[in-house]
Amino acid sequence: MKPKVVVFDFGGVLIDWNPDYLYSKLIPDADERRRFLTEVCTMDWVVRQDGGQSIASGNEELIARFPHEAERIRAFYGRWTEMIRGVFADSVALVDKLETAGVPLFGLTNWSHETFPYAWEKFDVLRRFRDIVVSGRVKLVKPDPRIYAETFSRIDRHLPGIAPGEIVFIDDNIKNAHAAAAAGWHGIHHTSAAATEAKLRDLGLTFGQ
Repeated sequence: MKPKVVVFDFGGVLIDWNPDYLYSKLIPDADERRRFLTEVCTMDWVVRQDGGQSIASGNEELIARFPHEAERIRAFYGRWTEMIRGVFADSVALVDKLETAGVPLFGLTNWSHETFPYAWEKFDVLRRFRDIVVSGRVKLVKPDPRIYAETFSRIDRHLPGIAPGEIVFIDDNIKNAHAAAAAGWHGIHHTSAAATEAKLRDLGLTFGQ
């Protein structure tokens, strides 16, 4: 089936988020920084906050394990906005093209419910999506199949009768793109806006040049 609906991930696709932007200031040594982000403030830990755990609980849990790293751990969410450099202009331009062509747009993001309001207020592009599933609000995280089912139900409310094969999902994490495909959607592993645009066209989606 040709896709009619496009669902975007946000971090790494539309929004330039990277913990290195903050921790390169806190930990100048690249090897030590990599150790900290792979052994202390790991992505598995971040995903727990993305799944609905409070930041306060996440900090408490990690500081109990690494008391000597308390200051650096607290900085992760205390200075979280320093991890965001803005939006990717070429990805926003892709949103522009799709919106102009009348393609319905939705969002599906792994994001803490405590930090998402900052992005909502900061980045106007997010308000162009018909609905957004935020993992921290629904307490499910990609690639859990249940969050795709929740997103599908939201899309179906807006577009009754939509088929899974009429949905395409864009994510910079290949596991999340594969999970979308397992749900019957089209999954695109995002590596660049140009490559994603080409894949959308290859799938038969028609929108402006």
